[in-house]
Amino acid sequence: MTKTAIVTGASRGIGAACAVELARIGYAVAVNYRVNKNAAEKVAERIVSEGGQAFAFCADISVPEEVSALFDAAAKRFGSVSLLVNNAGISHIGLLQDMTDADIRRQLEVNLMGAIICSREAAKQMVPQKSGSIINIASMWGEVGASCEAVYSACKAGIIGFTKALAKELGPSGIRVNCVSPGVIRTDMNSELTEDTLRELTDETPLLRIGSPEDVAKAVAFLSRDESSFITGQILPVNGGITV
Repeated sequence: MTKTAIVTGASRGIGAACAVELARIGYAVAVNYRVNKNAAEKVAERIVSEGGQAFAFCADISVPEEVSALFDAAAKRFGSVSLLVNNAGISHIGLLQDMTDADIRRQLEVNLMGAIICSREAAKQMVPQKSGSIINIASMWGEVGASCEAVYSACKAGIIGFTKALAKELGPSGIRVNCVSPGVIRTDMNSELTEDTLRELTDETPLLRIGSPEDVAKAVAFLSRDESSFITGQILPVNGGITV
């Protein structure tokens, strides 16, 4: 039986890699995007070309009505949603005192509230069926904090706390909630880092390399499988061993 997955922020980077990997292990995937329609459709087309099922859907995850429309579309196309990957996120590098109220609010809306809103919508479908899995994408900065990314770090720390709490809340309904916490990954979000900074971070990583979106996607795929059916409320670091 086909299982339905929604991956938020799946037009590029970690989200795109997760969508492709989940399709490879049998999920029909709703590829969520907010701005880059062309890139999201290319991800969906790639999945279909490889024999999977996918479609792209535009929704701002910070807007409850748009999230509801996303879940309704996925359920109508493929059946009730059994997996949600809360991946969508935005970054802001700079001093806290230089951030505007709008900057701070948008970080909170997308990086924290978006995951909460999507998880609430997922629970509406998963609780009645007494099964399902939610996988949140956090960040190592949510564990240790990052200078000049204070609000982003706070959001990701919130995601980690949210994961642990929601796992307890939804566990009696047979729903698992876990979190993948990436280290330094070569994505567009980290494109603002200079090559010197990336080299320093590489040197500080025991495996002596920067991670790839596929490294994170493999971890997400593991947590989505039946083989991990007794794992919930956990934070899985995918960081090459870095302990900054």
